[in-house]
Amino acid sequence: MHIAPHDNQNKPIVDADDPTVPLNYFNIVKLKSGEAFEYQVPGYETCIVPATGTVHVDVEGVHFASLGNRGTDVWDGEPEGVYAPVGAKVTIVTGNDTEVFIAGARYDKVLDPFDVRVGGIDKVQYGSDDTKTHRKIKHILGQQQHDKVGRLLVSELFTVGQGGWSGFPAHKHDTDRKDDAGNIIETRHDETYNFRFRPNHGSGVQILQRTEGETGDAYQLMDRSTICIDNGYHPCAVMPGYEMYYFTILGGLSQRSLVQFFQPTHAYQVETIPGIKDMVAKFK
Repeated sequence: MHIAPHDNQNKPIVDADDPTVPLNYFNIVKLKSGEAFEYQVPGYETCIVPATGTVHVDVEGVHFASLGNRGTDVWDGEPEGVYAPVGAKVTIVTGNDTEVFIAGARYDKVLDPFDVRVGGIDKVQYGSDDTKTHRKIKHILGQQQHDKVGRLLVSELFTVGQGGWSGFPAHKHDTDRKDDAGNIIETRHDETYNFRFRPNHGSGVQILQRTEGETGDAYQLMDRSTICIDNGYHPCAVMPGYEMYYFTILGGLSQRSLVQFFQPTHAYQVETIPGIKDMVAKFK
């Protein structure tokens, strides 16, 4: 599902129990200097990530000061985040104009809040210019935070250079299943993206192929497009001459670690893309 760019007025873009991606929650909150925003999401753990600006976050009386160090866009500085437990009352206060992503995943246990500063971000660079797959991923809630989070994975993906493909070889993660030997070969993870382009009049395309061998759907991506993926193979691409970013939310049904199933037609290309196996291993 493609949700066109719009002013959501600080209301969830993907709310709790969304019919397409019920395991995800997503909001974008825009605040002027001195403003505050308060929220609670029963049944969902969340992560607060400033896209721009700096905020102070209070989670049930636990205070995290000066979160975020970016300037005017997501390319200007490194990400930081605060994890908020299921159903926690969260207050975000800003001293400057800011835009904040709030990512969430359904979960049924209450854990402890914590922050992730620049030093805790796990970075992975993979692909190559030759294969048109050169990318950098910055995990905010990634492998380093695995034992402190329930089902939520939060990361940012950047193109390196201009143009090319992401999410390739095409893969899916819509079913919990094992092979005959009992090994997990795929997990059910709902996924939500929010895209940005540099320059911001750039564009891209999201492909969603539900079944191997059948024609799928394609959605034109604009700056601030949101994509919700419930099932199917889902590579995306950006036009030559533009850089693409997307904020990524993954919520697992039965476990946090993501196991991708690569589309059989293209799976052999895993061996042709430098660093892709390390990239896959980091979604834990």
